[in-house]
Amino acid sequence: MLQYTYLLINFFTVIICFVFSFHPKIQFNRHFRAFFLAAFLVGSIFVLWDAWFTGMGVWFNEKYVLGVKILELPIEEIMFFVCIPFACVFTYYGLDKFFRLDWKPFPEKIFVVLSIILALCIAMYNEDKIYTFITFLTTGLSMFVLYFILKARWIGKASFIYLILMPGFIGVNGILTGTGLESPIVNYNPKDFMGIRFLTIPLEDTVYGYEMILWNLYLFQKFKKDEQQD
Repeated sequence: MLQYTYLLINFFTVIICFVFSFHPKIQFNRHFRAFFLAAFLVGSIFVLWDAWFTGMGVWFNEKYVLGVKILELPIEEIMFFVCIPFACVFTYYGLDKFFRLDWKPFPEKIFVVLSIILALCIAMYNEDKIYTFITFLTTGLSMFVLYFILKARWIGKASFIYLILMPGFIGVNGILTGTGLESPIVNYNPKDFMGIRFLTIPLEDTVYGYEMILWNLYLFQKFKKDEQQD
């Protein structure tokens, strides 16, 4: 039964959101194509990222996975890049549909600029720790590209919604990194990250997830807009 642990984490992460996506007042199902196209493009990059880090020292506890692998990653890890973004994008879509959560331009710009500076400073200070360095560097660059080049004016709103989702993130990622289990499902090489954890969750994981969701949201909204123009 233990080999179904990671599979069940993915299932329970996504099932409620999936069911409610067909609700007549939400109708997220009308945008499945936009979501899955976005998730495929973003997920492809993050799968390659994970495959590289697996070669660098991240490994998965075989007793919690089915044993089916792609690029040396458990199939459950591949599913992670669909299930987690689905729950996050669905939540963003639903809250944005019913509530006005937009930030005023100036506070959002200040938040983005300070976040970019902080991310790049942490990356430079930890250039000898590959997970920390890559995660904070790419997140800082992603925020710069999204806000200043692609003109994404929803980063403040997305960040607030990501904060709302944090209890769920802590629950899911906490189990993956060992909370409540005899041993972690996902293990990290100690020399590759700062060692700062919330419960069992490395700080880098929260930033990694944040970057992944930002790109999913950007591409989802782009493809959804393209659909509406067809």
